[in-house]
Amino acid sequence: MKRSQSIQALEARQEPWDFVIIGGGATGLGCALEAAARGYDPLLLEMHDFAKATSSRSTKLVHGGVRYLQQGNISLVQEALQERGIMQQNAPHLVHNQSFVVPNYDWWEGPYYGIGMKVYNLLAGQQKFGRSRHLSREATLEHLPTVEPNGLRGGVLYYDGQFDDARMAVNVAQTATEQGGVAINYMKVTDLTKTNGTVDGVVARCQETGTEFQIRGRSVINATGIFTDTVRQMDDPNARRTLRPSRGTHIVLDKSFLPGESAIMVPETDDGRVLFAIPWSDRVVVGTTEASVDEVSLEPQPDPEELSFLLEHAQRYLVGDPGPEDVLSVFAGIRPLVAPADSHAEETAEISREHQLDVSESGLVTISGGKWTTYRKMAEDTIDRAAEHADFHRRPSPTRNLNIHGWHAHSEQFGDLAPYGSDAIPLRDLMRQRPALREPLDERLPIRGAQVVWATRHEMARTVEDVLARRTRCLLMDAEASLDVAPKVARLMAEERDLPSSWAEKQVDAYRELACCYQMPSSVS
Repeated sequence: MKRSQSIQALEARQEPWDFVIIGGGATGLGCALEAAARGYDPLLLEMHDFAKATSSRSTKLVHGGVRYLQQGNISLVQEALQERGIMQQNAPHLVHNQSFVVPNYDWWEGPYYGIGMKVYNLLAGQQKFGRSRHLSREATLEHLPTVEPNGLRGGVLYYDGQFDDARMAVNVAQTATEQGGVAINYMKVTDLTKTNGTVDGVVARCQETGTEFQIRGRSVINATGIFTDTVRQMDDPNARRTLRPSRGTHIVLDKSFLPGESAIMVPETDDGRVLFAIPWSDRVVVGTTEASVDEVSLEPQPDPEELSFLLEHAQRYLVGDPGPEDVLSVFAGIRPLVAPADSHAEETAEISREHQLDVSESGLVTISGGKWTTYRKMAEDTIDRAAEHADFHRRPSPTRNLNIHGWHAHSEQFGDLAPYGSDAIPLRDLMRQRPALREPLDERLPIRGAQVVWATRHEMARTVEDVLARRTRCLLMDAEASLDVAPKVARLMAEERDLPSSWAEKQVDAYRELACCYQMPSSVS
């Protein structure tokens, strides 16, 4: 997957594209893959990097949603659980089983949550994620050796899916291009074009060169997540806002605070939220919060109150009592929740995560809402609707059984390269050819020079941020350590792309400014 080849395909195109898809997060990438796999000609345009916003800032779970089960939204849970199984089947190198324990401190919690998880099992059917069961106090402590033991009665064990969200996005983009689609990052759509009142294309500008493109499409799909309303108002300046955005914040701790293999799930905190503490990449992710926001941005800043909330609950459930000084990284993402026109929900936690499809009078197709777990089904529904509106011959979806790039049934054999799946094999070959690229760039982070070169050559990484935030996840693992690695990454990328040292220096400066936003603010005590 090379950006130069994608630009060449765009410049050479004479005919309208079947679909022009705006947005390179989970939803847009899913739509590009769905369209390409059906034999259509899709073009996907992303204004920044793939999965720059919400799609790389999740809690890293592929799940039905226990909270939605509590809310009684059985259809959403059932659909998500079905898609969870499909994701694991199609991308086993990225999606794997994760055990969760609900620690019980009150007498009623064991029976109550035990019954809930049995229902969860029934809805999941015969998937290979494991069955729930009650745990004694001793067994709970075996699974969670650092959980608060005072008052602990036992626990409920259940299983769900965990994945690497940003690498999933990159692999879906690669799969879409392998199926014949074209995907371009750093290509911003600045306007829609119309003929006789019907949307028939877009105007886009390359963020690297400033070159402007007039692009024709038989169908234009708005899959921009948190920027959905911005594109809808390009189509109709009077279009009402449909999103109720919500910020979710996480903190990342050292694995010593939760050294076992199981995660903690707290079904209801003091203010009714669901909270997780999850082993991830030899770290622990604690989150998430739920806070309504009025404005959306590519880099939402965690609120100090939310960070304090997460630390307070981490201290309540973990004997290590982590403090601000123990936080390796903080990150926040904005959920593009769709509020029905007649919704009276005061809290975004009450709003359904179901997706919504809309076709405007001018023919702009908008897909909004949803979540990572259901990205494939969202894309299937979107291409069905867009193809019907464009009067295309109906073609069935093949994506239920379509392997995602990197598919490997036993990628764990590749050690810290396991998330690369089958790509770990040529990555190892690269290290053999250039032994200097085999050495870790920093002992605190799982990144080698070979991964930087690979991301630059094959994964359309254009900046140091692309590599450290989304191709290797180093920024989320340890923001401070990633700052020390940034100059080495910049030099390797500059060498690979034959760019001057001044480019590398500017990249490091930009990354320093970004990484500071991922460190624990001094105002949190």
